[in-house]
Amino acid sequence: MTTIRLEAPGGPLDALLEVPDGHGPWPGVVLIHDAIGYGRDMQAISERVASAGYVALSPNLYSRGGRARCITRVFRDLLTQRGRALEDILAARDQLLGMSECSGAVGIAGFCMGGQFALILSSSGFGAAAPFYGVPLPRHLEQTLEGACPIVASFGGRDLLGAGAADRLRRLVEDKGIAHDIKVYPEAGHSFANQLPAQPLIRIAGFGYDDAATADAWDRVFAFFGQHLSAEA
Repeated sequence: MTTIRLEAPGGPLDALLEVPDGHGPWPGVVLIHDAIGYGRDMQAISERVASAGYVALSPNLYSRGGRARCITRVFRDLLTQRGRALEDILAARDQLLGMSECSGAVGIAGFCMGGQFALILSSSGFGAAAPFYGVPLPRHLEQTLEGACPIVASFGGRDLLGAGAADRLRRLVEDKGIAHDIKVYPEAGHSFANQLPAQPLIRIAGFGYDDAATADAWDRVFAFFGQHLSAEA
């Protein structure tokens, strides 16, 4: 695991970089953290992605200024669907495209807040998008998905934030002819693929890690990415 300085229009920011073992090039994946930010959880996710044969790059959207100020700004950018947070994510995409280890195909995956960014940027030069419980769904989603890349989305059936989200997203992508794989895990809640602090406490609120759902969701994501980020695609 390497921490790099990523150049972006709003100034440099930190990013986690994980490169697979062996000889590339490999497709790249930009990983977007949830509202909590990244720590050991995002490191574990980056390692999982790299072990599946992808160059993983995770920009720290909170790495400029104080944490409270960063969180406020990033959520404002999420709501308005413009601003430095989106530029930072696109800078991560461009960083991967400029690496000799990257094959030239780049996907995006995100969790909670990051899943919303993955949907918002699905028409911004990515080969495939994998939002994990990107709820509530972004505003103006019908317009946002114009020209979107293929989408593989995963939701928790016990996620109160995501009630009806999977069905709505499925209707939209089917109407637009976007290749997709959308699945709801009935027994899983919000953040089921993130190993967050205080698991017993947050599980009461409908959050919490679910190993079976996580394993199945990543199997689907890697199969989908393998189809849409391959040299043939």
